[in-house]
Amino acid sequence: MLVLCLFRAAASSHPLAMPDPHPNDPLHGITLEAILTKLVAHYGWAELGRIIEIRCFNFDPSIKSSLKFLRKTPWARAKVEELYLWIISPMAQ
Repeated sequence: MLVLCLFRAAASSHPLAMPDPHPNDPLHGITLEAILTKLVAHYGWAELGRIIEIRCFNFDPSIKSSLKFLRKTPWARAKVEELYLWIISPMAQ
């Protein structure tokens, strides 16, 4: 009986046996830099700045300065993530 319990404990700790901790999070594993890069490639800085009115998108935009701002500003990051989710959704196609 003890051997069976040890086997079950070992099997449950195997990485393939564990369920995905974020099954409903489409942003899990995607970096903010990857999200921003895809949005800039899709829209360009001018259009992105028109859609989401953020100064770092409209005046001397760069990935580096935008990432710095977005990491410090939760509401702006939420808007960027929402737009990204919209463009990758099947309804946007």
